[in-house]
Amino acid sequence: MKITLLIIVIILLGIATALVVYNMNLKKKLQTLNNTNQKVTSLSVLQDFMNTISEQITANEKIKKINEILIDRYKIKYSTIVVYNGSEYEIKASNVEEKHWDTLKNLQSEKVFVDSIQTATTKYITVNGENEKLPYLKMEYARAKSAMFFPLYIDNIYIGYWIIEGPKPHEFDDVDTTILEVVKNNIISVLRTVETQSIINNLVRDDTYSGLKTVEYLYSEARTVIDKYPTSTVCLFKIINLQQINEKVSRKTGNEVIAKISKLIKDNLSNEYFFVRYMGAKFAIVFSGGDIDGVAQFMKDIKRKVERLKIEPREDYKIYVDAKAIPYVIPKINIALTTYYKGTALEGVTGKLEEYLETADRTESDINYL
Repeated sequence: MKITLLIIVIILLGIATALVVYNMNLKKKLQTLNNTNQKVTSLSVLQDFMNTISEQITANEKIKKINEILIDRYKIKYSTIVVYNGSEYEIKASNVEEKHWDTLKNLQSEKVFVDSIQTATTKYITVNGENEKLPYLKMEYARAKSAMFFPLYIDNIYIGYWIIEGPKPHEFDDVDTTILEVVKNNIISVLRTVETQSIINNLVRDDTYSGLKTVEYLYSEARTVIDKYPTSTVCLFKIINLQQINEKVSRKTGNEVIAKISKLIKDNLSNEYFFVRYMGAKFAIVFSGGDIDGVAQFMKDIKRKVERLKIEPREDYKIYVDAKAIPYVIPKINIALTTYYKGTALEGVTGKLEEYLETADRTESDINYL
C-alpha cells in the first residue's frame, strides 16, 4: 500500500514538474512572440513615420500625427511630446486632457526625472497598488500608474522629452525598451525635420512693394496644394529693365513698376496658382496642375499686357541739366518655363530657371522652355 502511494506521489510530482517546465517554455515562447510582434509593429511604425514626414502638412501637424501613430500602434493610453522652443517648454502633441498640460510640460523640474535628463537615459516609474500615485502627478492621481520618460537630445543638446503613461501598475514591465529607444530616436529625427520646415515657414514674409509672399512660401504652405497634382508648370520671369529704370528714372518709379506688374498678374490668376516675389527683379509663378503649353499661351497674353503698361515717373524723379524728360516707362520681361514633378525638389526647379534668366542676354525678352 505504501509503495503504491509512493509511486502515485512520484507520478504526480513528475506531472507537476513537467507542467512547470511546459509553462516556463510557453511563457518564453509567448514573450518571444510578443517581442517579435513588437518588432514587426515597429517596422510598420517607422514606415508610417517616413510617410508622415513626406506629407505636405505643417510641421506641427506632422508631430501630432506621429503621436497618434504611436498611441494607435503600441496601444499606449497616453503619449506626450514636449519640446523647448527657446523660451519655454511647449507641448507639441498629447492625447491627455489639456487641463493637465501644465504638469506635463514641467516634468524637467521634477526630481524623479532630473537624473534621466542629465544622463540621457530612459526612466521607468510605476506603483505597486491602486492607492499609490506617481510622484509627479498633482491633481490627476488616478489617471496614470506607470510612466516611461525619454529625454530627447539633438547633437548632444537637450531639447525636451517624450513620456508615455498607462493606467495600470507595472504596465510597462514587459515592454521591449530597445524598440522604444529606436522609436525615440525616430521621434528625434522627425523633430529635426519638422524644425527645418518650421524655420522655412517662419521665413515667409509679405514683400513690401509687390504685396506678394516671398519665395519661401512656395516651399512650405503652397506646396501642400502644389503636390496634389502629379505635375505642375513653374514660371520664373524677370523685369529685364528694372535696374535701368531705378538708375535712370528713380527708385520709387521702379517700385511702382513692381506694384503694377504684380497687381496685373495677380488679378488674372486662379487661387490654386501661386505668385511670389522670388528675388530682386525676378518673380515666380507655380501653376498647380497646369500643363506647360497652356501656361505658355497664358504667359504670352500676360507679357503682352505687361509690356503695354505706361508708368509715369514718381516724385523722386530728377531731370538733370540738358537731359530730356522721360514721360513714362514701359517694363520688359523675360520668361522661363519648366515642368515640376510631384515629390521632387521644387527649389531645384526654380534654381534652374533662375540660372537661365541670370545668364541670358540682358536684352532677351521672350518665353523660353527648359
